[in-house]
Amino acid sequence: MTDQNDDYVYDDATGEWRPASEMAAIAASAGNVEVRDAAGNVLADGDSVVLVKDLKVKGAAQTLKQGTVIKSIRLTDNPEEIDCRHDAIKGLVLRTEFVRKR
Repeated sequence: MTDQNDDYVYDDATGEWRPASEMAAIAASAGNVEVRDAAGNVLADGDSVVLVKDLKVKGAAQTLKQGTVIKSIRLTDNPEEIDCRHDAIKGLVLRTEFVRKR
């Protein structure tokens, strides 16, 4: 045993009791997923992106044209999707394969 004061947590993946500090470190490193655009650039919250192709928007009678700038994106739990807002469309979710970092 490493430390008398460290709590132990059961790890379902390995079937062992592991120190809580070690499990917290593993969970923190798993949460650091890089989100990349169509060109392979790393995206972050607040970045501006440009559409690389025309996109028909479901639920709206509108098409977003290639070259449209989308400002201040937000990352989601899914590394293949970003949450953003456009002047005419609120609550827009785009796939990262259709955007390029500006």
